[in-house]
Amino acid sequence: MEYTRLGSTGLEVSRLCLGCMNFGSGEPWMVNDEVASHEILDDALDAGINFLDTANVYSQGESERIVGDAIAGRDRSELVVATKVYFGMGDGPNQSGLSRKHIIDQCHASLDRLGTDYIDLYQIHRFDDEVPLSETLAALDHLVEEGLVRYVGASTMPAWKFTKALYQADAENHARFVSMQPEYNAVDRHEEANVLPACEAEGVGVVPWSPLAGGFLAGKYDRDAEPESGRAAEDEYTAARFTDENWKVLDAIEAIAETKDATPAQVSLAWLLHQDVVDAPIIGPRTRDQLDDSLGALDISLSETELERIEAPVTPRWPAPGKDT
Repeated sequence: MEYTRLGSTGLEVSRLCLGCMNFGSGEPWMVNDEVASHEILDDALDAGINFLDTANVYSQGESERIVGDAIAGRDRSELVVATKVYFGMGDGPNQSGLSRKHIIDQCHASLDRLGTDYIDLYQIHRFDDEVPLSETLAALDHLVEEGLVRYVGASTMPAWKFTKALYQADAENHARFVSMQPEYNAVDRHEEANVLPACEAEGVGVVPWSPLAGGFLAGKYDRDAEPESGRAAEDEYTAARFTDENWKVLDAIEAIAETKDATPAQVSLAWLLHQDVVDAPIIGPRTRDQLDDSLGALDISLSETELERIEAPVTPRWPAPGKDT
């Protein structure tokens, strides 16, 4: 396993982050079997992945509990456990958002489910326009001061909101966001025209989600047939990736993969790992074979010509059509 620093911090994280959204129940694409979930987690940890990303909302806390069980007995000092707060955890008042109450209540609930005394990276899952930013930043800073959280991060928002949060944290002497989770892959490159330049300028670590574009970049779909399985068969968001320019990207990836005796998924992950701004893509394997395939991306080297070939069909634009801004 290779390791890097998260942004400008001293925190060492594996070059691949294990996304734990799939560990739980309630959706057909999840790893609904708890034994299978633990096998994937144990394999990832044994392979040297020390960076685990979950959220309170994933199966309403079930994912956090599974992660907590998996890390019990492991050397906690080597692990980087990340979770998130924002989305609804109930139907009543104070069950969502980034108020001081919800952030602190949910941090304690996440700690209980994870079975740990502290969270390494506590992230806001979205920006909350209904709560004063100063309240959110003060609540996160309180958790850091209490020793319950080591670092704070953010996910998926316009660059102007993110930079506002960074500068306000500096001005008010609060803990600063050290990482950003954007949607980023070889076909979804809109963040190159949005938050990624800000991350690079501010020394913020980048931990991309959906590195395989919902399976599109793994080559699991056929351009000449309607999807019958996978996320695209049920999810309009994934199906919307079926554009001419995106198929051209996949064509390039598949051709490069063939020359390297690799899979399209490995080349797609390698493309992300070659981006200077990226620290650790979040992989979401649902089987042990998928995990092994993702680990193989660490051995793939891409030339400048190959990188340019993958990038040529897409022009990054913000906001991207159909994307949550």
